[in-house]
Amino acid sequence: MTRWFGTGHSTLTDPASAGAAAAEAAIEGRDPVLTFVFCSVGYHVPAMLNAVRERVGPETVIVGATTSGQMATGEVSGDGVAVVALGGDGFSVRTKIARGVTPRLRDAGAEIAACLDEVDRPHRALLMICDGLTGNQHEMVRGAFSVVGAAAPLVGGCAGDDLTYVQTYQFYGGRDGVEILSDVAMGIALGSDAPLGVGIAHGWRKLGDAMVVTNSRDGRVYELDGEPALDVLMRRLSLDESVLDDEAGFRDLVFLHPLGLSRRSGEDIRVIHGFDRDDRSLLCLADVPQGALAWLMESDHDAIVDGARESASQALDGLDGQSAIGLLAFDCAGRRTVLGDDGVRQEIGVIGKELGGVPYGGFYTNGEIARLRGALGMHHFTLVTLALA
Repeated sequence: MTRWFGTGHSTLTDPASAGAAAAEAAIEGRDPVLTFVFCSVGYHVPAMLNAVRERVGPETVIVGATTSGQMATGEVSGDGVAVVALGGDGFSVRTKIARGVTPRLRDAGAEIAACLDEVDRPHRALLMICDGLTGNQHEMVRGAFSVVGAAAPLVGGCAGDDLTYVQTYQFYGGRDGVEILSDVAMGIALGSDAPLGVGIAHGWRKLGDAMVVTNSRDGRVYELDGEPALDVLMRRLSLDESVLDDEAGFRDLVFLHPLGLSRRSGEDIRVIHGFDRDDRSLLCLADVPQGALAWLMESDHDAIVDGARESASQALDGLDGQSAIGLLAFDCAGRRTVLGDDGVRQEIGVIGKELGGVPYGGFYTNGEIARLRGALGMHHFTLVTLALA
């Protein structure tokens, strides 16, 4: 059977009807080996998932998550359902789920990565879909990498809840039933007879001189260049101490100036989401290793949009000259916030133009996962893509 990749999208207000419409558009009566379901909170109900599973084959794997937005071939929404399905010759899929992951993130990452050994194809990737509110999400990526190593790239994203940060949900099952879960990590080992290509891009650029992270632990940065990190940030951005009286206002000010960590391929982005006024530390959404070289970052609308083009281009370049059948996208909810509705439509427009009519789909995440050579693997403000030949 010819390899295929399909997407569907619906914003019908009834979740069951939306799930049915999106699944029918993606599957078109074919038998998928793997089906992704991405939806806004409110659509994550058994009736929606039942409508999807009624349209798949007996061996189809269904996985997915709630989001902070979803996309599917020219369409994007805050409320709605997106379905991505693939099948045909030359695909193998195995899965592993870890439950109750918050107290044991690294072990959970290693646990789900074990499914990659069950896939024997010339091209492989481990996809990860994780709860978006566990904290220290990088520990799951480190755990997975401790098992996978250089054998295959890690790609994926963390579930969202429309940026309310209350509870995210993940979906796992098949035609006989789909569970709605929280506090889990899912590993999806995807094997392919044709190449898989990964793209990682964000569109941010360095602002000012480099700094050395001289004291940090996980996502908390205590010192930059031997000084209290909060003081360094405020001096570099010309902020007055009074801005700390309004924590929400402070987050808005620094949202557009994340930290960039030096990597061979560019900078990994770390969003600054808070501070401790007593010890003058900064709180980031993922690990900031002690000893790392870092910069404050800046961007603009056009550069962020172009980051989407660059990510898709990198993924296509990884296909060794073969034509793509589809592309999975794990995009940051922060990028969607910065771009706004019109900007997001521009973003998916440049993805579509770069792909030249190839279908694509995915969701806006609470953290993007991509680990190749030398990268930590946990990203923010970044678009991660996986192209399939």
